[in-house]
Amino acid sequence: MVAEIGASEGGFGVPRKPVTARTPGPSASGEARPVSAQAPTAVLRRYRRLALMSDLVAGALAAACATLLRFGSDPGSAYVVLSVVAPVLWVLTIAARRGYESRFLGAGPEEYRTLADAALALFIVIAVASFALKGDLSRGFIVGFLPLALVVSLLGRRRLRSWLFRQRLAGNGMHQVLLVGRSDTVTDLLEQLEREPQHGLVAVGACVTGAPLDALRARQVDITTGTDPRTVLRRVDDLRADVVAVGADPDLSGHALRRLAWQLDERGVDLILSPGIVEVAGPRLSIRPVAGLSLLHMERPATRGGRMLLKRILDRLLGVALFVVLSPLLAVIAVAIRRSSPGPVIFRQIRIGEDGKPFEMLKFRSMKVDAEDQRHELAAIDEGNGVLFKIRDDPRVTRVGALLRRYSLDELPQLWNVVRGEMSLVGPRPPLPQEVIGYSDDATRRLRVKPGMTGLWQVSGRSDLSWEESLRLDLRYVDNWSLALDATILWRTLRAVLSRSGAY
Repeated sequence: MVAEIGASEGGFGVPRKPVTARTPGPSASGEARPVSAQAPTAVLRRYRRLALMSDLVAGALAAACATLLRFGSDPGSAYVVLSVVAPVLWVLTIAARRGYESRFLGAGPEEYRTLADAALALFIVIAVASFALKGDLSRGFIVGFLPLALVVSLLGRRRLRSWLFRQRLAGNGMHQVLLVGRSDTVTDLLEQLEREPQHGLVAVGACVTGAPLDALRARQVDITTGTDPRTVLRRVDDLRADVVAVGADPDLSGHALRRLAWQLDERGVDLILSPGIVEVAGPRLSIRPVAGLSLLHMERPATRGGRMLLKRILDRLLGVALFVVLSPLLAVIAVAIRRSSPGPVIFRQIRIGEDGKPFEMLKFRSMKVDAEDQRHELAAIDEGNGVLFKIRDDPRVTRVGALLRRYSLDELPQLWNVVRGEMSLVGPRPPLPQEVIGYSDDATRRLRVKPGMTGLWQVSGRSDLSWEESLRLDLRYVDNWSLALDATILWRTLRAVLSRSGAY
């Protein structure tokens, strides 16, 4: 199997041959390699079994609830049978939509998308079958069953993914990877694999050309000079790697790469290719055969068009709903601020929005009225990331303001910015005008979409992030936006706020 890495977020498939736990050879420094306590096949097989059981339970729970809500305690024998059959149909539909394939298990939003596809497919099948057979199936049962089954399955997969990530962070179920390519490409691949080990790939060796790797990188993996197929195959056998990751390398392409794929296939070793594209999610990439060549096509970011229009409609609808529902809480907070310290309840600040347009962002005031005047006096203890001014125990923050910041309640007035169309529920962080003045060309790209109340920066550390990391996350969001990504970020935001991660 040939896959691609370096551009998408997600897990990896199961090797065709079982891989047992092993200890690769020592590095140049003599340090021991990380050992996979459990083979990838064993961990992913267990994940698949648990996912199937979770979906079956979700289907059974949804069927029981839908039956009780629609028919009460006397549903009739036909719907009792349907309540038993419905969970099986749910699991079979997920399987038909490839929801249990190894490449989707624990792999980014694709795993969740297959569940949504299954719910839609099952609805269509039931509707067509009911029409064709002139059946009188209760619409109330279907409307209750499918959404509930989908939601419970999504929650189950989320918990399973957390379990899988913990297993991989503990060194279980890791694929042992041999990196191949130029030294700069190999260095980039090493950094990506180290940054996100939860996706199941750990480097154990490298075949490189060009300049030698720096001393730190050279101590991490077994380094071999040369990327010809014979050298690669020898290192695969020596290290007993089960994955070979090939970066951009003119010496290993075309027919040479094809022959290497044949040899790896005989060994049961997977070949994955890094196209050299960074921070591009899988759904934007596709292979298109042209004139006997397999060409990688990269879709343009969905920053315009129908899907973005749908996002903006949903933003305003949800913004209005949340503003109304939370209005009692907003009133309580306003009273608390007014009584705790003199000054206005709302803090207003000019920020830069979509396409560089300024707007007035609203927040609950969490600092003293003269906070901006005191800023120059506190410059020596700034703990920000070089662009943002942050102090962990800021003396300007009021007692009520500290509580609001701890749970991000000071951001709630931005719902009105969402209602007015100036912000989105999810998007890049809204920058200050003085920040934008110093933006590089890359950083300016984050202004292509509306800023958000929350975003990847919010769920990845907030104030603890460096400027470069914050920018990287914002650009990842702009380039790979989707409704599924927004839903994932909103869910993770709730967890980040409750855990108070990076909030000060």
